[in-house]
Amino acid sequence: MHTRSLSNGVEIPYLGFGTYLIPDDEAVTVVGEALRAGYRHVDTAEGYGNEHGVGEAIRQAIDTSLLKREELFVTTKFWPGNPAWGDAPKGRTETRAALAASLERLGLDYVDLYLIHAPFGADQRLDQWQALVDAQADGLARAIGVSNFGVQHLEEIRAAGLPTPAVNQLELHPWSQKPELVAYLNEHQIVPISYSSLAPLSTWRVAPGQDSAKTADMRTDGERQDSAFKVMAAKYGVSEAQVLLRWAVQQGYPVIPKSTNPARIRSNADIFGFSIDAGDLAAIATLNRDNAVAWAMGDPTQAG
Repeated sequence: MHTRSLSNGVEIPYLGFGTYLIPDDEAVTVVGEALRAGYRHVDTAEGYGNEHGVGEAIRQAIDTSLLKREELFVTTKFWPGNPAWGDAPKGRTETRAALAASLERLGLDYVDLYLIHAPFGADQRLDQWQALVDAQADGLARAIGVSNFGVQHLEEIRAAGLPTPAVNQLELHPWSQKPELVAYLNEHQIVPISYSSLAPLSTWRVAPGQDSAKTADMRTDGERQDSAFKVMAAKYGVSEAQVLLRWAVQQGYPVIPKSTNPARIRSNADIFGFSIDAGDLAAIATLNRDNAVAWAMGDPTQAG
């Protein structure tokens, strides 16, 4: 497996499998398919409601000798609460309890990466981060990080003198490249992890009943036969999805694409047999629109 080293030396696979919107009762089959296809990183979250199914798929893979626990990288995320949604922020004690509950649902003694899902914790953010630092020290998480954090949230951690997150999981794709934030992350040895990598595809959708933030011209571009991604896919003899995932990997971003289709699961894993050339990388850089697509309420990194 191709991996990238985190700041504490833990290796994270570049190829991961996302489970957002996969129901708990389907996760066993779908995650099992991904593990058989060679994925060795599985990403879930407390808020996804499928940790039990993900954990059962992992248990079955271990029981059938498909893999050993130490060969698998498991990420889950803690929901911090959001006062703007009437959801009280969790404190340090509640954060540790949330991790314990996630580990129980997953059936694991530890996770490889534990994240704060979003910077919605208001005045509890630092207590939540301290709880993750303590959990790592206790061996419950090999690495810890955040998701959807902006520079101001990361500077808050630094100003408090607390350890820097190992990763920041973000919406990153050619339409949402976040160059200033990514430059900050690279400067401080925080690995960007890309979610919604496939958002430019015309077939990409967010949750049922949740509008995508794609503009009309974005939708048109994703459906045009001469769109940049279709042209590059033809050039390299791969799918558009493979182009988008390969672009992220060449930027240094681990990816966590999701699919419930076995053929697409396997295809999305086949991204290490080609490289996007410098000219095409330069062309993709011009496609940045610096707006979020995956989160209909707006860019979550702007949360207070």
